[in-house]
Amino acid sequence: MATKMSKEEQIGFHKGALDTLIKERQELYRLITIVDQLIKLHAEALQKLGVKLTKEEERLEKKL
Repeated sequence: MATKMSKEEQIGFHKGALDTLIKERQELYRLITIVDQLIKLHAEALQKLGVKLTKEEERLEKKL
């Protein structure tokens, strides 16, 4: 049988969850930034080699 958590326990639980989720979001943003930089570098390298990017690739690169 489950026991009911006190208000203080519930507050602690939710604050802990928020802290964890915020840290996870920060790490995800860091990873996305790295991936975006790598995409840009590869796209630039291809253009220097004379490879024409498709419209979709150009659109994605402009977003970066």
